[in-house]
Amino acid sequence: MIYYKAEFDRIVHLIDGENGAKIEVWFARELQEILGYNRWENFISAVKRAFDSCKSQGVEVDDHFCEVTKMVSLGSGSKREINDIMLTRYTCYLIAQNGDPQKEEIAFAQSYFAIQTRKIELIEERLDLLSRLETRNKLRASEKQLSQNIYERGVDEKGFARIRSKGDTALFGGISTESMKNKLNIKSTRPLADFLPTLTIAAKNLSTEMTNFNVREKDLYGETPITTEHIENNTTVREMLKKRGIKPEELPAAGDIGLVRQPGWLSHSLAVFQAFSLTKLCFLMEVGAETEVSKQLY
Repeated sequence: MIYYKAEFDRIVHLIDGENGAKIEVWFARELQEILGYNRWENFISAVKRAFDSCKSQGVEVDDHFCEVTKMVSLGSGSKREINDIMLTRYTCYLIAQNGDPQKEEIAFAQSYFAIQTRKIELIEERLDLLSRLETRNKLRASEKQLSQNIYERGVDEKGFARIRSKGDTALFGGISTESMKNKLNIKSTRPLADFLPTLTIAAKNLSTEMTNFNVREKDLYGETPITTEHIENNTTVREMLKKRGIKPEELPAAGDIGLVRQPGWLSHSLAVFQAFSLTKLCFLMEVGAETEVSKQLY
C-alpha cells in the first residue's frame, strides 16, 4: 500500500491556476500504467465511462477533463506527439470506481482519490448554498424596499404581509404561503424563502422588483391596487416559468439558508474550488482542436 501511495504521489502534477491557486492533476497515460492497464485503448474506455458519469451527474466535464498533446521520446532517439488527457482528482476517482476492485492497485486508488474528492463535493455544495444566500439577500433587500415604498402609500406592516402572501399564492398556483410551508415541512415560524431553491427565490425577487417599479411608475396608493399589481406580477413570472416546464410549487425544498453564518466561507471556498477547475487552464493552453481522444470521449 505504501508503494501505491508513493506511485500516485509521484505522478501528480501541480499547475498554476487562477489567482495563483495550484491545480492538482494527473495525466491519463501515467495513471494508466499504475492502474495496471496494458493498452491505451482499454484505459480510454474507462476514461469514457468516467466522462459519461460526470455528464449524467450534471457535472461540468470541461472542469475535469482537459485534452493535451505531449512529445515522447522513441527508442531511435526521435520524438513524436501523442494525445493525453489531464484529469482532476475527481475524474481519477470516477475512473477507479469503474475499475476492478479485486485488483490491488484499483482498490487502493478508490481510497486514495476518494478522500479529497469528498472535500471537493463539500466545497461545491457550499458554493451552491452561498449562491442561494446571495439570491436570498437580494430578495430580502427588495422586500424591504417594497415595505418602505408602500408604507409611504398608506399600507402598514400587516398590509405588507397580506400583499406578500397573496403574491406567493399567485406564484405557487393558488397555494398559500402557509400551505407551502406545510408541503415542504417548514416550521410556521420560519420564512418560506429560507428553504426555497435558488430559482424560486429569484422568481420571488423578480416579482417584487416589478412591483417596486410599478408602484412608483403608476403612482399606486393603498393596499388594494398594490395587491392587484403584486398578484399580476407574480402571475406573469409564474406563466414565464410554466412555459419552460417549471412549476414553483413542485420544486423540492432546499437546505436551510440560515445555516450559512460565516461570511468567510465565500472567499475560502471559492479559492479552493477554483484550484480544481481545468476549464480556463485548458483555454489558456489553447487546447481546443478536436483530437482522437475527444472523438473517443464524445
